[in-house]
Amino acid sequence: MKSLFARLSIGLVWLLHLLPYPLLAALGTAVGWLLWPLARSRRRITLRNLQLCFPDWTAAQQRAVARQHFVFVARAFLERGVLWYASPKRLQRLLHLEGPVEEALNGSRNTLLLGFHFEGLDAGWTALSLVAPRPVSGMYTPQKNKVLDDWVVARRSRFHTAAIVSRHDGAAGMLRQLKAGVPFYTLPDMDFGLRSSRFIDFFGVPAATLDVAPRLAASADARVYAVVTRILPGARGYAITVHPAWGDFPALDARGKPADIDADLRRMNRFIEEQVRTMPAQYHWVHKRFKNRPEGEPSLY
Repeated sequence: MKSLFARLSIGLVWLLHLLPYPLLAALGTAVGWLLWPLARSRRRITLRNLQLCFPDWTAAQQRAVARQHFVFVARAFLERGVLWYASPKRLQRLLHLEGPVEEALNGSRNTLLLGFHFEGLDAGWTALSLVAPRPVSGMYTPQKNKVLDDWVVARRSRFHTAAIVSRHDGAAGMLRQLKAGVPFYTLPDMDFGLRSSRFIDFFGVPAATLDVAPRLAASADARVYAVVTRILPGARGYAITVHPAWGDFPALDARGKPADIDADLRRMNRFIEEQVRTMPAQYHWVHKRFKNRPEGEPSLY
């Protein structure tokens, strides 16, 4: 039964990509508005995250952003069919890349690409792998259903891909790709538990933050580029910005090891905060960003 449901879901996503993009965007908007009253648990998590991160907002402001967030969640899911099945020509009309893309992908140095959990993140990976002059690699979270898992890996591997590395393989799998000279796209801004994490403030609230970015960059002597994806208004597609390489990230000691990982992670989180403030409804608030707490602190949910 689970396999049948998975195959039906895959078929639906494929069918949706055949729709004109403005119609698909409108459908996603409608689904997002319908989800708001139905997804009670995720609605509660979203509102709690916004209360924690934007305590100066009124309840009405928090609720308005949360409702709009559900629209972006729905759009990102339904538009995945376009990203995973549309022709390169169609994708080039929808994916608007900017920034030092060629520098980041040209192979002159090992490259770590930091994607963040804005709802358009799949478009960022698709855009980079589409234009890459050589194969790139990225990470993903395995699906419990094997049919869905195989599908996700296959669809994310459709353009210039060396490997899709499971998050369960840890930093070792990512490091192998980096040391082989393959640009690697990772997502370091979710609460995946206490292993390899440190509590670093995110909007003033201690958040379990993966320390993988500075450690990987130091071990592979890699340049680090932040990649931020924005869903554009008016069915205009996606803007994918590759930001200039971060200088002195991580800061190294005399042995070439990270000198202060906490400081590196604070820098990363400040960058994410700056981007969130420009599009607060598009960050992945349905995730329990503050699920794990420092010892002795009560749950925030």
